[in-house]
Amino acid sequence: MATIFDNTIELPNKEIQAQTEFLVGFESKFNRIYNNLKLLLDQDSLTVWSKKHHSVELPIIKQLKEKYPLIILAGDAGTGKTISAAAIADRMTRELKKEGFFLKLSTRVRGEGLHGEMGKLVNEAFSQLKQQAGKRRFAFLLIDEADAIATTRATNQMHQEEKAAVNTLIQKIDEIREMNGRAIIFMSTNRLHFIDEAILRRAAVILEFERPTFEECKELYSQSLKGLNFTTEQLDELAKMSVAEGKSGLGYSFSDIRLKVLPEAIANAFPNEPLSFSILKETINSIKPSPEIK
Repeated sequence: MATIFDNTIELPNKEIQAQTEFLVGFESKFNRIYNNLKLLLDQDSLTVWSKKHHSVELPIIKQLKEKYPLIILAGDAGTGKTISAAAIADRMTRELKKEGFFLKLSTRVRGEGLHGEMGKLVNEAFSQLKQQAGKRRFAFLLIDEADAIATTRATNQMHQEEKAAVNTLIQKIDEIREMNGRAIIFMSTNRLHFIDEAILRRAAVILEFERPTFEECKELYSQSLKGLNFTTEQLDELAKMSVAEGKSGLGYSFSDIRLKVLPEAIANAFPNEPLSFSILKETINSIKPSPEIK
């Protein structure tokens, strides 16, 4: 399994739960995905609901079984797609009082270019996913940087080996649908337009991850600087300096603030002076946002 997955995490997981507390905007993302996946996971309750409110089992109830357990997380680098996938999986196991496994597919699945190798590795990864899923537990598979594996077949530059691997991936997604929600696939990508159209059509949800808004930046600074007693006006100013300005502007990503701005500000203060509002402002002015990936 080490050759296919970067890691395998048992769920629920206390470390992921702790990280979730600091994910700004997580609740709305989780609720959208959870509400959609519940339609797959609890067909019996859907039938009861339909008969209670409509006196019949609506035809759409049976059609919902045709939904694919595929969630695509799309957005720029540093917007929280990977950690959000793990957090959503962890929360789902808690909400439904079940256990599970979270498998992160390694980029090694692309192989070394040998004939048939990528398709074989995709097959093996989905075989492991099925083995981990059971009647009382879920299995979640994250395909990070999915555009490297699920690339659109509509380009003439695509190698036949890559097309065959995409065909295999589509076939495996179709097979996972037969497991009635016990196995769920996440794909994350910085370049949604590179994903094959057949895969996009199969997605139950395509969730767009944007760079943080003014309010999200303010919440992130408030969380990270708790105890410094900055005023609302000061937090407003930090947030305003961090978001995009104008149509062509580019604001900070979540990871820009967490991994660049705040550590740099602390480095500028340590060890001779406290972390101050002026140091934070100077640091924000000195660091450019990470470039957009196209």
